[in-house]
Amino acid sequence: MRNIFVPIALLAGTFTFAQAKNDTVKTKEKEIEAVTFTARKPTVESKVDRTVFNVANSSILAGNTTWDVLRMTPLVSIDNNDALRAEGEQVTVYINDRKSVFTGKELKDYLQTIPADNLMKIEVITSPSSRYETSGSVINIVLKKRDDEGIKGSVTFNNRQNTKNSQYTNFNLNYHKNKFTQTLIGSYSDNTFVQKNSIINTLYENNDVTQIDSENIFKGKNPSFSSTSEYELNDKNSVGIILEAYQGNRNSYSQADGVRFLDGVFNSSYSQSQNATTFNKNLGTNLFYKYYDKEKNKILDINIGSNYDGSNEDNLFIKTSSALTEANEIGILSEQQSRNYYIKVDYTQPLGKSGGNMEVGGKMDFNNNVIPFQLYGNNLSNLPTYDIFRYKDNINSLYANFSKTFFEKLETRVGLRYEYIDYSVGQDVSGVKRKESYGTLLPNLLLKYSFSKDYDLSLTYNRYLWRPWYSEFNPFLLPNNDGIYYRGNLNLNPNPSDRLYMKLGILKKYFLSARYSFTNQDYWTAYVSEKGATPEFDKTIAQPQNFNGKVHKYFINANTNQTFFKNRLNVNVGFGWNYIDNSDFNQRNDLRARDYISFWSSSANVSYTNLFNKNINLNAWVEVSNQNNGNSYANLTNVFHNISATKIFPKTQMEISLQLMNIFQRPNFDATTFSQAGTFRNSVRSDWYGFSLSFVKRFGNQKVKENSKTDVEKNGGGGK
Repeated sequence: MRNIFVPIALLAGTFTFAQAKNDTVKTKEKEIEAVTFTARKPTVESKVDRTVFNVANSSILAGNTTWDVLRMTPLVSIDNNDALRAEGEQVTVYINDRKSVFTGKELKDYLQTIPADNLMKIEVITSPSSRYETSGSVINIVLKKRDDEGIKGSVTFNNRQNTKNSQYTNFNLNYHKNKFTQTLIGSYSDNTFVQKNSIINTLYENNDVTQIDSENIFKGKNPSFSSTSEYELNDKNSVGIILEAYQGNRNSYSQADGVRFLDGVFNSSYSQSQNATTFNKNLGTNLFYKYYDKEKNKILDINIGSNYDGSNEDNLFIKTSSALTEANEIGILSEQQSRNYYIKVDYTQPLGKSGGNMEVGGKMDFNNNVIPFQLYGNNLSNLPTYDIFRYKDNINSLYANFSKTFFEKLETRVGLRYEYIDYSVGQDVSGVKRKESYGTLLPNLLLKYSFSKDYDLSLTYNRYLWRPWYSEFNPFLLPNNDGIYYRGNLNLNPNPSDRLYMKLGILKKYFLSARYSFTNQDYWTAYVSEKGATPEFDKTIAQPQNFNGKVHKYFINANTNQTFFKNRLNVNVGFGWNYIDNSDFNQRNDLRARDYISFWSSSANVSYTNLFNKNINLNAWVEVSNQNNGNSYANLTNVFHNISATKIFPKTQMEISLQLMNIFQRPNFDATTFSQAGTFRNSVRSDWYGFSLSFVKRFGNQKVKENSKTDVEKNGGGGK
């Protein structure tokens, strides 16, 4: 811990020395004109329903992808399964107010194709209005919009050294002429990552303990391309189309060694290798129409789009064991086809002269997913060898938000969202099927009272519904290199929850917030055991499962954002404390886990712009956190850190950036999952450490502007 704070202290000392020098050294007028921005938005803004991370001019962008910057965003954390969370809660990701169709590792792969250099800001919306689809908190990624005449853009080259070496390059090209704007973004990455796992699986029956050590090497070559075309019909109407495409050509190799003990006595040992090749491609389209009457403040936004995601995978396991006379081979062939079609309409207008504002809209969403699986090898006993999994749904939603300010001090927002889903899921060969439909009402309320210009208090209430991801329904049994089999659960139910959120703002710099959430059912990871002909063929199977029981979650957070030295030095510090009451939940499900969980997390982001008036930008970020999630509890507290420096050459429009990632302590995600069958401890040594070097060449006028009003927060009642 001490080693981490030493460079931070040195960095702070450098800031102080830099300011002293700036105050005493005279600079030529010509040099001052070349300096980057000194008067700019705070890096972090805290609003009534969201926290905004303004990264447009931050040094952390150079050489990074959007996924990398998300790691350093206040209130956001990423666990070892690449699941994004905001203040420990599940999130849905939007890009320019357009919902992403990806989640988990698929979302990570996609966001790694979006260069961070194209980011304007990241909004962490902890109290979303009824406009948003109901999945807990929202992360909205807002991209830059360049509107100056002519051609402009940038090219980036990045080399990153983790355990292995990786390269990344991207280009941004923008053309604006009169009423037409065209943006092209392309990227290509050639990455290699290494991950080490230590696993201890303990089954209560017979004190069955398996210890596994594995090393995994992942390689991927991923090109991507996106195009945005927009034409202004007149000063109120515009149309456009967004096209996105990316593909992943990935392969991985892992080696695992396991030892099994029954009641403390050696039973068997094994060694297993895994070779996997995957080819993935995604195509997305979005046709939009926007009407914006600035004088009457009326906005109409219509989006029609589709997304296609397809992948082919060949996964081979070769296992040798002290209990087997020959190598056991199991291969998996799969081909995934996912199609999504949607139409979305949003309309906003003020109501009379009372100062009220009404927002209404709706969306029709259609999903069609097909995944055939086929197993091959020399030992497939008691395993299904072929089936086709199908998932279809249609989600129709309507919403309305009304916001109004009373007495010039009380801001209000009342919203209601109705969603109706009709879905079917099943397998062709086994014949198992499920067809369901249901509707739900999801209200939300926001109140904000300003005691004065320096003190305000806000309260929000939201009801959420978290639906299972389609692949979590798939019941096909699949082996994995950790010795555990995985399958989905056709009978999963959605998880409803209620949340109260309160925030106190002091002097527009200090913010205290408290949250309470409650649920009486959820779906978590469960483990079941199936006996084989001999112990060697016993199976431990992980699957999502419905759990009933009350869970109470309490959260307190303190945050401040400070600027010094004429806005050159920006400091954001946050501290959060979590307390979870799982007593009823554990008792009803016999999890044998801790009934009460208490843990804390904190982060600091420090940036300095234009050091010594030499166009040098510095940034340092530290996060201390646990990765507690559901019935998985962290055994270690991780300390993440990132230090970067960027030198800008204004005349040649070039930048060079050096970034140091977790150089003092490599992240280790160590957690134990509790279930009715036993405990499962997994320690994952992450490869997110090392250093990277980036070169950026810009050309043309780099002037940017905020996106249109439909893409940014409205001030009245938190908007959106």
